[in-house]
Amino acid sequence: MGVGLGGVNGISFPGAQGRKGPSKCVISDAKWQQLILMSLSLRPSSNKHQRKTEQTQSTYNCNYTGPPQPLQPEGYELLDELCPGLDYDNRAICCNVDQLRTLKGSLQLPLQFLSRCPACFFNLMTLGKNVVEVQYFIGQRFTNAMYSACKDVQAPSSNVKALSLLCGKDASQCNATNWIQYLFDINNGQTPFSIVPKFSDDPVSGFNPMNNHTFNCTEPLEDGSGACSCQDCTQACGPKPVPPPQPPPWVILGIDGMVVVMWLSYMGFLLIFVGFVVGAWCYRKRTIMSEYGPILDSSSPLSLNSDDPDQVNASCCERLGERFENFMRVVFSSWGHSASVILVAAASGGLFYMRITTDPVELWSSPSSQARVEKDYFDSHFGPFFRTAQLIITTNLTEPENYKPFLPGPVIPFHPLLTKAILHEVLDLQLDIENIVATYEGQNVTLQDICLAPLAPYNNNCTILSVLNYFKTCTCLSERHHALHDPCLGTFGGPVFPWLALGGYDGGFKDLVGIAGILIVLSSVAASLGIFSYLNVPLTLIVIEVIPFLVLAVGVDNIFIIVQTYQRDERMPQEELHQQIGRILGDVAPSMFLSSFSETVAFFLGALSNMPAVRTFSLFAGLAVFIDFLLQISCFVSLLGLDAKRQQENRLDILCCVKLRESQETKTDGCLFSFFKKIYAPFVLKDWVRPIVVAVFVGMLSFSIAVVNKVDIGLDQKLSMPDDSYVLDYFKNLSAYLHTGAPVYFVVEDGLDYRSLDGQNAVCGGVGCNNNSLVQQVYTASQISNYTTIAFTPSSWLDDYFDWVKPQSTCCRVYNSTGAFCNASVADPSCVHCRPMSSEGKKRPTGNDFMHFLPMFLSDNPNPKCGKGGHAAYASAVDLIQNNTEVGASYFMTYHTILKESPDYIKALKMARTLAQNITDAMGHHVFAYSVFYVFYEQYLTIIYDTALNLCVSLAAIFVVTTVLLGFELWSAAMVSFMWLWGISLNAVSLVNLVMSCGISVEFCSHIVRAFSISVRSNRVERAEEALAHMGSSVFSGITLTKFGGILILALSKSQIFQVFYFRMYLAIVLLGATHGLIFLPVLLSYIGPSVNKAKVAATNRRFAGTEREHLLNY
Repeated sequence: MGVGLGGVNGISFPGAQGRKGPSKCVISDAKWQQLILMSLSLRPSSNKHQRKTEQTQSTYNCNYTGPPQPLQPEGYELLDELCPGLDYDNRAICCNVDQLRTLKGSLQLPLQFLSRCPACFFNLMTLGKNVVEVQYFIGQRFTNAMYSACKDVQAPSSNVKALSLLCGKDASQCNATNWIQYLFDINNGQTPFSIVPKFSDDPVSGFNPMNNHTFNCTEPLEDGSGACSCQDCTQACGPKPVPPPQPPPWVILGIDGMVVVMWLSYMGFLLIFVGFVVGAWCYRKRTIMSEYGPILDSSSPLSLNSDDPDQVNASCCERLGERFENFMRVVFSSWGHSASVILVAAASGGLFYMRITTDPVELWSSPSSQARVEKDYFDSHFGPFFRTAQLIITTNLTEPENYKPFLPGPVIPFHPLLTKAILHEVLDLQLDIENIVATYEGQNVTLQDICLAPLAPYNNNCTILSVLNYFKTCTCLSERHHALHDPCLGTFGGPVFPWLALGGYDGGFKDLVGIAGILIVLSSVAASLGIFSYLNVPLTLIVIEVIPFLVLAVGVDNIFIIVQTYQRDERMPQEELHQQIGRILGDVAPSMFLSSFSETVAFFLGALSNMPAVRTFSLFAGLAVFIDFLLQISCFVSLLGLDAKRQQENRLDILCCVKLRESQETKTDGCLFSFFKKIYAPFVLKDWVRPIVVAVFVGMLSFSIAVVNKVDIGLDQKLSMPDDSYVLDYFKNLSAYLHTGAPVYFVVEDGLDYRSLDGQNAVCGGVGCNNNSLVQQVYTASQISNYTTIAFTPSSWLDDYFDWVKPQSTCCRVYNSTGAFCNASVADPSCVHCRPMSSEGKKRPTGNDFMHFLPMFLSDNPNPKCGKGGHAAYASAVDLIQNNTEVGASYFMTYHTILKESPDYIKALKMARTLAQNITDAMGHHVFAYSVFYVFYEQYLTIIYDTALNLCVSLAAIFVVTTVLLGFELWSAAMVSFMWLWGISLNAVSLVNLVMSCGISVEFCSHIVRAFSISVRSNRVERAEEALAHMGSSVFSGITLTKFGGILILALSKSQIFQVFYFRMYLAIVLLGATHGLIFLPVLLSYIGPSVNKAKVAATNRRFAGTEREHLLNY
């Protein structure tokens, strides 16, 4: 049967336009009401002319063609509320009060989501006029105006536009015509019969299309309702915000500016250096004068060869330095060792109290950092952030399934993953996971025992965001229906967002002595761990992984120096073994002490860092290095004496009971020492080699500075996984399929007065709210998400509360007798609206009214009658204090855009904090942004500063302790350049390694520098050659060679973090340390090394005068 739609409301008034005829109800009673239903099914009315069909369970009105009938008094109030814009007075109409109540219940969903923009809801309500036949003639002007007023209205609880919930598709694909087509289509699950809309501004088939007056979303209504807010009406916003342009890269002539500057600087240095070398060479050709001339000339009063040694004219600093060194020589020559083993055992006992920090928050975030303070505030007011377990499901099938939508349009290809068979398999998997039972301490534990259930105890279903739960985990899920819905509430009572459920729907060493050296290293590490465990300082995995390597690096070379110095030494006449070892220790221990003490001070100063991982490492490392030094000059020296006795008695190493024949074991210099003394040192210090070395290493320094700003910042979480870990596939799929980022909360700290209009307007995003309110600023930021990383409009409990409490809504009801809350699903005639249907009652609640109804809103479970209940979405978002009489802290949640790499997370943190500061400035009340990853990525906001500070403090400490810093700065800069070349990012792990490289640099350089300073050769070149010959072999064998075995083992590790941050950086540390200490440092000393200390030279001559070692002074 065809019925036309025209006239006025299906209510035949005199003068109604349309087909002429007597005044009678030409449509079955209130059948016209069903043309504007956009929510759930009609509830039955008591009208005797209604019936239900068995197939659809929808309410149909029986045929009635009698005259219009007057309403009861309360019916006219309902009619005025439901069909605004006409003065019905006491006219007779074609519906009764029960049908009007049914209509009002059916309009609750669009009321809840569209009434926040009064113009939009008014226009929608007038869509019900002029119903005469089933074919509905609607003016195109009216259609466009209604859509224009509604297209931007937001649904705060679901972070989407309301039309996404009322149009059968995403709001971006909804337009003026297909929205009305969807509302009138039988396939939407609500319309009981098909209605065909006809869009035209001109009369069609004798019917005048409905073109009632509409309101633009920027216009206030005649009843005093204000214009829509910017959030719900883009026309009220003004121009769309434009992100500031990215700063252009610094280039000179199209080349990176830093590269050009450093290249020019290097060229300038080469010109000056070459000129200096040539000038010095010409000067030496004319006048050959040794820096030791005044000292060696016996006729000079300054000569060391003078008959009166008291005439040596040394400066005050030189005499002070000689006395200090003599003091250390005497102290270490008489060093005792009896208590060393006892002290180590006592210190190691602290290992019983050892605690290992595995909490990443404790490891990477300082307790006093901004992110940590904000996290603690969030946890204390809203509870800790829940953990997420995620499954990513894909399929190998490639053949899409074509799907034809219910509205006219092209065929849509669906991914094979969305086929019915696969979805049912996924459903089986989900149900199996929900039914998992584990046993813990003799008790059964299910998923419901540990999951997040926001509506507990009323609803104990777990929060599961899946495509299955989008359809409430029913077996009909694969029948792709498009019912009108409140944003797809899952079984747990909260919304299931499609973008979360579906992703993008758019040599010379002795064996026994060597073993002893290793045991000493392990003992020093154990003692350090034990002492700090006594002090209740927890250690980290970085400490366990790095410190043994560090102590081995800085300690083994000391062992090599002691052993090789003993091997090369000749016992003096009348000197016993213990005296010889004491004398050797007195010679080498000052150098060992200075290097170890400077490293210890540098590491302890590194503990000033705010980064817990770096601070803990520095504390443990500093103490371990110093204990290692003490054990070396005590325990190891004692073991060396025992080994020397074994050697004197010609007994085998380790197998001490086996005695060899006489003269089978002799002392030799060793091949490595001979190579350094006769070949390597003379070659490196040749006149033509030295300038080349300087030019190459200064070039390396220039390159390092040029690329220092190109090192990536952050730690890729994939590096923490082994190469064959399944988690790597998870990360890969996460990057490929993830459609949204992490949730971000804008937290309003307690103290804001939500009772007042000023306090509400500073936060909310609806009608009457400030243009720079919290919700509005976050909404504006979401418009330029590529720049701000804010993806969506925030969920606003305050705006939803205002919609919930409106008297037009069925959400807020109380029992008339008790005043207790009455849920919308309760059918009880004693339940009445919370607020009166008056102009005052329609305003926002303020004062005591605001706080009286707010606890009801936060306890209301959403249901088909009221989707605005705040229990599921906002129960934890508002901290009610003072016995529910005040609002404390509260948060407004949205999401970041997709974040895949460390720079994305760092940018998101920066932008969120900038936005929060802008909100704070606008509100005059503190607001901060919080997301679960902020505590881990905050360190990268200051990582450059922390790196510079730690390196500078470490180097300054080394400089103060040793007073000689030659070559150290160059190595640290070179380490940064190698990080860039090898793709090593700057983070806490690499920062620890950089700090460690400063410590190891002392080992590579300090021994050679000290040997140079006490040398008595005639000029700097010969002094550098002597220092390199005597100490170079010990440094090379003690650090360089002993490290390569361990480093190569790291290269075979399956852990990528070991391959990148340990193998690559450790290899760079050893290679750069060896080249700078054994190549560049001696050459640099030969040019600008410190002059000889005349007091030390005189003391050396006096000490060895008349002994067999006197000839060694002339080397």
